[in-house]
Amino acid sequence: MIRFRFLHLVPALAPALSIAGDITIEQRPFTIEKTFNAAALPEQGCTLLQVEPLAWTDFEILDVAEHGSRVSKGDVLIRFDSEDIDKKLVDTRRALETETLSLAQAELDLKNLLQTSPFKLDAYKRAAEIAKEENSYFNKTRKQATEESAKQDLERRKQALENQKEELRQLTKMYAADDVTEETEEIILTRQKDAVASAEHMLRMEQLQYDRTLQVTLPRETVTLSNSERDTAISLAKAEQDIPRAIELKKLEVEGLKTSLQRSKDALTKLEKDRGLFEFKAPADGWFYHGSIENGRWSTGEAVKSLVEHGRPGVNRNFATFVPATAKLGLVGFLDEASARSLKASLEGTATLSGREDAEIPVKISKLAAAPGTDGLYRADLNAEWPKDLTPAAGSVAQTRFIAYRQDKAITVPNKALSHDAQGWTVEVKLADGKTERRTIKRGRVSAESTEILSGLEAGQVIVSPDK
Repeated sequence: MIRFRFLHLVPALAPALSIAGDITIEQRPFTIEKTFNAAALPEQGCTLLQVEPLAWTDFEILDVAEHGSRVSKGDVLIRFDSEDIDKKLVDTRRALETETLSLAQAELDLKNLLQTSPFKLDAYKRAAEIAKEENSYFNKTRKQATEESAKQDLERRKQALENQKEELRQLTKMYAADDVTEETEEIILTRQKDAVASAEHMLRMEQLQYDRTLQVTLPRETVTLSNSERDTAISLAKAEQDIPRAIELKKLEVEGLKTSLQRSKDALTKLEKDRGLFEFKAPADGWFYHGSIENGRWSTGEAVKSLVEHGRPGVNRNFATFVPATAKLGLVGFLDEASARSLKASLEGTATLSGREDAEIPVKISKLAAAPGTDGLYRADLNAEWPKDLTPAAGSVAQTRFIAYRQDKAITVPNKALSHDAQGWTVEVKLADGKTERRTIKRGRVSAESTEILSGLEAGQVIVSPDK
């Protein structure tokens, strides 16, 4: 923080104030001078360096120019280690390619789903209709027809057996009339007996088939067709919900992949932009300062401590300043309320640099804050006419002097001679008979040691010194 020193000089009263006793009032010059320190700072054009990343946060310093160094255009002011972000960029680009392919595949799947879903739904509907028709036809027609056919087949087998038996009886009766059975007749009878046996076997098999048809096959088919009608109806109902839902889920998946892909693209864009922050170069010839020069102050703090190799300056905070060689330096000071109220814009004064007190630099207040800052101080901006051989470096401190008030002929009294009571400000005046009385006066401006009297005292009057 810039410190102040305020000097209030009243040269004409200096001899009188040093004498104990009565003081004769005289008109003398009255001056109030304000002195304060101000820093030489660029009026405009300086560049504040800060890392303002969009995504990356780790900025480790590899190289940094020395504080206060003179740099040329294009010189590297600060360089950060980019190894990790370069790896991250490679990974992000690869992930972006993968997401692009995933999105393309999902869009293709959605297109196929939209095209095939109506066909699938129609297939479910046809299956349900067929199952219903088959079950209905079976119960109304085919079941009874199958039973009748089985019964008819069984009757045919019975009739066939009876025919074969009858034929065997007739042959036996016919050949029995002869006294001797010839060999040919024996063969015919044997064959007929085999035919009878075969017919009996076929009847037994047909009976088994008949019984199975009525007891197993038809009941089982009844259940199967009924279940098929039920199951296909359930599958159809489920498909009518699943297929539209699958389409919507696939659409959501596509939209999610689009969003994710866009976010990945945004992340890559941010990283690519952040990659450009890993090296700061001088935009012109000038000077490089550690710390930020802003709002009339040169701030250092913790940010400057990090400006070393392997240091990590905080992000989104100014940590260094580039001052171009062409920048015009002004002066910035910060005043307390009393000093700010005493001074005004356009007031001219002088400034001196430590070690060159012989050179008085003309200065002029160009701007004076109307309200205090958060620290309670008022900012004052000054223009300076720097000698060619005495241009300070940015951040240098100069002592400035301004005549805040001047009266060539003024009545003044020492501050200690004034008292304040119910009547207001008073001073003890010595009368001609040697006695004294309290005289009410009206004050004017006040310096560190004396007060201007606007009324209540006249030249030639004597006041009692407070030292008496």
